[in-house]
Amino acid sequence: MGYHLITGGCGFVGRNFVKRLHKTTDDIIFFIDDLSVGTHPSDWLPDGTPARKKNGLEFFGEDERMVFLKQDARYFIRAMLDNENHIKDTYGLDVTRFKDVFHFAAIVGGRAKIDGDPMLVALDLSIDAEFFLWVCRQKPNRVLYPSSSAAYPVDLQTEEDAIALSESDINFKNMGQPDMTYGWSKLTGEYLAHIAAKYYGVSVTCIRPFSGYGEDQDLSYPIPAIARRAALKEDPFEVWGTGQQGRDFVHIEDVMDCTLHAMERITDGRAINIGSGRLTSFLEIIEIFTEFAGYDPEIKKLLDKPVGVHSRYADMNYVNEELDWKPKLSLREGMRRVYDVAVEKYA
Repeated sequence: MGYHLITGGCGFVGRNFVKRLHKTTDDIIFFIDDLSVGTHPSDWLPDGTPARKKNGLEFFGEDERMVFLKQDARYFIRAMLDNENHIKDTYGLDVTRFKDVFHFAAIVGGRAKIDGDPMLVALDLSIDAEFFLWVCRQKPNRVLYPSSSAAYPVDLQTEEDAIALSESDINFKNMGQPDMTYGWSKLTGEYLAHIAAKYYGVSVTCIRPFSGYGEDQDLSYPIPAIARRAALKEDPFEVWGTGQQGRDFVHIEDVMDCTLHAMERITDGRAINIGSGRLTSFLEIIEIFTEFAGYDPEIKKLLDKPVGVHSRYADMNYVNEELDWKPKLSLREGMRRVYDVAVEKYA
């Protein structure tokens, strides 16, 4: 039995990995989160999950293999840099080295935060700098760094020039302009991952998820928010911008499958796309959800709202052919899951 570490373990992606690793391994999952965006484990673990507190940690599950620490990732990582025995000395856990490390700690929050508070988002640079210094010292077995499709040049995502974005469209010797400070911070993180692998021998995999979604995603993200409004039969149905802007939506189950698949095959810090390879507009998403709800609302376009780039979707040829992976859930299957949960919660 070993230890896995998940930073940002209570956010949308992080908490799904906590549950997945608890289900599929016999290891202990140590996860940290300051809960500035994420929610406490008691809110997303099944009702009745046993819990116990000791030495500032919370242990969850009958086997107590889910161990939660409420703390800012930067302070935790800095403490481990200052004292390699920090976890043992402070919390009494005999952790000398982590097996897999998943680094999801980041300032996130959807389009409104990316455009509305770009300097706050830039704090991701400090989180990642501390993180990569630590992994180069501690050298866990494997590291997962989640980059983003926001790292791609925005001039490849306009209404006139939209293309399926390929991994090779990011070239560190000939850089394009990424999407705001969020895109820049993720590009910098990818570069640090490359340095960690090349000069320090750390096994690192980078992923560029496109628009991940799922049943338990926060309402600040478009898919659960649109599903909720459809479940409540909103009419007229509001959409930011014209609604013709498109994204590549991929379900969280497929994001996790592809991530773990890639970690078995990529160690040099290379980044891969995770998407469906399909561009879907927000008007199409509204049509799917309102069809589930059984009504045909008037569409009200909110042209003063931020919409980001016009079109962003993945070229999945490399992942399909070289890694032999494709998503399992269709768009309608995934959206149906989200809609059914929205009806249960809100309708």
